[in-house]
Amino acid sequence: MSVLAFDFGEKRIGVAVGDLEIGIAHPLETIAEEGNEARFETIARLVAEWKPTQLVVGLPSHMDGTEHELSRLSRRFARRLEGRFNLPAVLVDERLSSDEASLSLNEAGIRGKGQKVMIDQVAAQHILQSHFDGLNTVIPAPD
Repeated sequence: MSVLAFDFGEKRIGVAVGDLEIGIAHPLETIAEEGNEARFETIARLVAEWKPTQLVVGLPSHMDGTEHELSRLSRRFARRLEGRFNLPAVLVDERLSSDEASLSLNEAGIRGKGQKVMIDQVAAQHILQSHFDGLNTVIPAPD
């Protein structure tokens, strides 16, 4: 029972995978293609490969909890995932996930510019792990 998680960004989308039974998330890849069709083709390949039962999308917000433009785009992305793949998508508070990802990469000895190719997928890993651990509020994707 795998789950795919996404750290949505306008330039890159980090992807992580995990298993509901064991509750451990792993970074998977970073989607850097331009254009929605190319991005969704990559996601379709990942869905076919991993056969997830659920999708998780990080919901960015300001530190005080208020939403900003990327929040709206992340909600839209979650709705599109549900529509294209007929899978439930939940939104998970992702505040500080990129900071946590950077810290994890620093601890692994990956610093500075070396983090760029990995930070989004590690952020997706943190988003998914927090979902598994029940640490962040899970918000259903709107209809």
